[in-house]
Amino acid sequence: MATCRGLVPRLFSYSARLWRLCDSQNQKRLPFSTCAYSSPAVSVETLAEPSSYIPGRADFFGTSQYAQRIGSNAGPGHFRQLKVGGQLGNLIVSSLGIGTFGGSEYEEVDKDYIRNIIRGFDLGINVIDTASNYRSMHSELAIGEGMAKAIQQGIIQRNEVVVCTKGGFLSFDYRETVEPRTYIEDKYVKTGLFQWEEFVGGVHCLATPFVMNQLEISRRNLGLETIDIYYLHNPEIELGAVSRSVVLSRVRNLFVALEQAVRDGKISMYGVSSWNAFRVTSGAKNYLSLEELVNFAKAAADKCVVLCVGGEDHHFRAVMVPFNVHLQDVANNATQSIRGKRVPLLHAAAHFGINVIASSPLFQGALAKNLSPDVKKRFPELGESRTDAQCALQFSRTFPGILTTLTGMSKVSHMEENAAIIRRPAMSQS
Repeated sequence: MATCRGLVPRLFSYSARLWRLCDSQNQKRLPFSTCAYSSPAVSVETLAEPSSYIPGRADFFGTSQYAQRIGSNAGPGHFRQLKVGGQLGNLIVSSLGIGTFGGSEYEEVDKDYIRNIIRGFDLGINVIDTASNYRSMHSELAIGEGMAKAIQQGIIQRNEVVVCTKGGFLSFDYRETVEPRTYIEDKYVKTGLFQWEEFVGGVHCLATPFVMNQLEISRRNLGLETIDIYYLHNPEIELGAVSRSVVLSRVRNLFVALEQAVRDGKISMYGVSSWNAFRVTSGAKNYLSLEELVNFAKAAADKCVVLCVGGEDHHFRAVMVPFNVHLQDVANNATQSIRGKRVPLLHAAAHFGINVIASSPLFQGALAKNLSPDVKKRFPELGESRTDAQCALQFSRTFPGILTTLTGMSKVSHMEENAAIIRRPAMSQS
């Protein structure tokens, strides 16, 4: 199994790492007096429904229309079906998506993201991924502005684009400064969003009121009435500090709340974004069973009575996992189970009707250069001038079972280089 030691900490935003200093057991004042924290960290009831939200959501008609408009500018296989079912219907999504984790927390980076998001729509990308803790909410806000501008300019319509975000990490709002422990106590603990014992490792929380609050923050940041996919963000982080039964109980409760959020029109579907949970063996502390999560979702849907028969029509429809040339555990290692039979994650996901989104295709930039010549030889369809980064992306987006591959595109040069492969065939590898 490929290791990712040294890379996992980068999953947290730069500012989110500061929360580690705010251990709930540490009664001492922190060594800094101000820091950026989430201004909307208040009870959900105080978050008024803004009339400026962009209405609608991605749907089959809109995403199909988008794919048809891009037409021959995209190679065969670039657009695929995100299987949803139900009234929403399947969505037509691009094989490449824009990730927004990277980049410093500065206005210039925001401007680059906004430009690249709009440029991506022109080039054939209709999947955008973010999280409330990415760049202290800069990323969500930039996506919201990019979406609004693109719609105003007639470049896209709301129902043509799949927007995804995540909740679970304590998120900052870069516009606020406050002493951290007092802030958490006043805005999270006293308002009932979580208790100190539910705040794990100084960074993470799966308490239902907290995650639902973060969903509202994300809707406001993005300016969207409905988020297309809402992920629980790395829930396995809590398994090292909290008993498995407690963590699974929290996830079960969240699935019920997320099914209700679907019913309320706040999200279209939900998923789990993970770095380790689906890659490690079942005996590992941070392991999660996809089969068990699907059963949670069926029970949650049955409880919420959301267009379901016997709980089958749940809205747990996606998992996000790292996948690249060096990190192929989800394809090769039989970590998951289907009625007692051990299979890899990709096999299990196909069986349960779960769409798989790939993260880290460039392995945090390590595969953007010095890629093995043997790997580059596998993709002659990219042309003689193909770059290492393009080949690494092609490896992921053409791998059977991978729906969409997300890659960071904060720089204009990255957008142009990465998106160039959209014109090339993206048929699954044999």
